Amino acid sequence: MIMMKSIFNRIAGALLAATAWAASVAFSVAHAVNNLAGGPAVNQLNLHPPVTRIAQEQAWLHWFMLIICSVIFVAVFAVMFYSIWKHRKSVGHKAANFHESVTVEIVWTVVPFIIVILMALPATKVVVAMKDTSNADLTIKATGMQWKWGYDYLKGEGEGIGFLSALDNTQREMSNNGGPKPGQVVDDYLLKVDNPLVVPVNQKIRIITTANDVIHAWMVPSFGVKQDAIPGFVRDTWFRAEKIGDYYGQCAELCGKEHAYMPIHVKVLSAQDYSQWVTGEKKKLAAKADDPTKVWTAADLGQRGEKVYAANCAACHQANGKGAGPIKPLDGSAMVLDADSGQQIAVLLNGQNNGAMPAWKQLSDTDLAAVITYTKNHWSNKTGQLVQPADITAARK
Repeated sequence: MIMMKSIFNRIAGALLAATAWAASVAFSVAHAVNNLAGGPAVNQLNLHPPVTRIAQEQAWLHWFMLIICSVIFVAVFAVMFYSIWKHRKSVGHKAANFHESVTVEIVWTVVPFIIVILMALPATKVVVAMKDTSNADLTIKATGMQWKWGYDYLKGEGEGIGFLSALDNTQREMSNNGGPKPGQVVDDYLLKVDNPLVVPVNQKIRIITTANDVIHAWMVPSFGVKQDAIPGFVRDTWFRAEKIGDYYGQCAELCGKEHAYMPIHVKVLSAQDYSQWVTGEKKKLAAKADDPTKVWTAADLGQRGEKVYAANCAACHQANGKGAGPIKPLDGSAMVLDADSGQQIAVLLNGQNNGAMPAWKQLSDTDLAAVITYTKNHWSNKTGQLVQPADITAARK
């Protein structure tokens, strides 16, 4: 098996080098972007460089299957075209008249069967290993939602940590304005997130996937991982990153109009750095723990609401609250100005327009109360109205 892998790796390397050379000749125009370590590369023709054992096996299987299929293709068509040319009517050959041959029937049944078995055995071994999520060092739930990921550390070091991970707001604004400007180099364009998933190196990480709304898919090519996240169902997968660094992926299931704005960023740290990160995150969570019965002042709600709006709402409704295209403006909105906050609270908790306005029930009661209060008293909206966390708590029931 080791000798076979060595031979196939050499053949694969030669094929890849030849293809890359041809591509470099074809694409002579310089690109204003560089290779992204852990992510896509310029003129990429092969799979992402693997950093897990599963991804390495997948890459080997990819070339193994390709080479076998290529050899079969060349052999079959070579025999076919040789036979057609050698025995053509114009040189005097006459068609043979014969009936079935038991020997031929056996040969062309047994030989393909053996080839399929030789291909299936290593593939089955890898597939079984991909589904073995037992004995994980760390278990994390990844919840897909339109259009971001929620991460909850369920078991292992970091248990209790949870946060949302969405496309970085600066990159969303860049996309809204037509993308990077001429000459502007943004290697991680539409892949940068505000809160990356952080894991330790050389530890088995179990990822449990589900979704709040529609089907999503959690995919990181360098890990060899792609797992659907389905509402009402729980699926799982795993990886063990063998190299410290940043690795990128995306939602791989068409999940709505902003499917392209749902990247995945996994930061792999050393065990020591990961422990420090866990300590820092738990301090942040303790600081953010709010008493839902606390009565907030208008100033405090407005200050906190501004941060929540910038992190979650400004990408669509814009910083000036004017909206864009089908996105409704909040500045001057009758619903926002209404003295009864019930409708606005319901929209944030449940969404509307078939998901065009996503639900934000994953935010805390205090964050929702703060952002509603902010919209009611910002821009030209000067209602003087306050929404307290207790109002959100009551609306959830």
